[in-house]
Amino acid sequence: MINIQRRIVTTIMVCHFVAAFAALGMPPFFALILDKSLHSDAIYLAGWLYVIPTFFTAISSPWWGRLADKYGKKPLLLRAQLGLAGSFLLAGFAPNTLVFIAALSLQGLLGGTFAASNAYLATVASGTALSHSLTLMQWSARAALVIAPVGLGLLMTIESPLELYRYLALLPLTAALLIGWLPAYPEQAATNTPLSIKSETIEATSTQVYVLQFTFIFATVVTFPYFVPFVQENSDAPLPALAGLLFGLPHLVYLLCAVPLSRHLKQHNLVHLLTVAYLLFALSLLGQALFSSLLAISVLRIVMGFSMTLGFIGLHALIVSTVNSGNAGRTFGGFESNSKWGAVAAGLIAGVSVQMIDLKAPFFIGALTMCFTSCYLIGLKLYQLRLNNS
Repeated sequence: MINIQRRIVTTIMVCHFVAAFAALGMPPFFALILDKSLHSDAIYLAGWLYVIPTFFTAISSPWWGRLADKYGKKPLLLRAQLGLAGSFLLAGFAPNTLVFIAALSLQGLLGGTFAASNAYLATVASGTALSHSLTLMQWSARAALVIAPVGLGLLMTIESPLELYRYLALLPLTAALLIGWLPAYPEQAATNTPLSIKSETIEATSTQVYVLQFTFIFATVVTFPYFVPFVQENSDAPLPALAGLLFGLPHLVYLLCAVPLSRHLKQHNLVHLLTVAYLLFALSLLGQALFSSLLAISVLRIVMGFSMTLGFIGLHALIVSTVNSGNAGRTFGGFESNSKWGAVAAGLIAGVSVQMIDLKAPFFIGALTMCFTSCYLIGLKLYQLRLNNS
């Protein structure tokens, strides 16, 4: 049974990686696509295009989650992979900006592979094993963010970068085939008992976890749409591939540190862990805005990656405490929707701030958001200590 579970977790992780390769790897180059493929000089559109699939994923995730609870997690996961393939094909043949926007909208409406994958994993794992599986799923997403920008950056020299979507559509199609070959695995009987980590005390309500996740995702994503042009304009790293490498550096840190840190930190106080993570995150974003040398940005991206790793580990442990096997699809759909709304807000504010101020503005906004959230966490911790002492 354990070997079957490992096989399922590994397969789902690989399938999520190949689907995320295009979904997460292409957006940093939307500005180049607008210029070279769609012949538009409206650079501010890059931030808006960045949030279109995210916006529609935020809307559709809870609905797909409820359907997964009703009709089964595996069929809905297959649907998500096939939906991505279709939207990528449409994007690859888009003759103008409007059709490209339609393709990105369909990507959000029909995709949602992350939530669908997590819901499927909740049928084969629980407690610490499920929390560890969520860390591995983030690992696959970060792997895509490390590899895809560099690899796709090297291919951006072709005449029309938009055509890459035609070939990238093969990745979710391949993932769908792999998922289809998974053995039939009976879902756990529905229960209202949370699949929590026994050694952990629940330290935050569901509403508080939503707030902490929203601000964390917002601060993470707000710098994504314009990071490549920011690096090219403000540092000595003009090549898209080198800028893509710097973009992926925090995610490389996650790849190296997430699994060992998740095992070491799983017994630690989660509120304290998130406070440290968010403060480090704020400092890294502020430093990137103030120090533009290649060395400084490299070091600060490493710090950002370490703080991002701590943040995801803490959030995963809190999220697992709210999940039970009967509501896994709905719960993960809700948290996926919440994270996407954070990303939507980040993309919109990034576009407006860059248009009104400059390319450094998203970094200051992200740092300020993390500072405010850290203060909220400190207040929450003091309140918990006062309750314990009373």
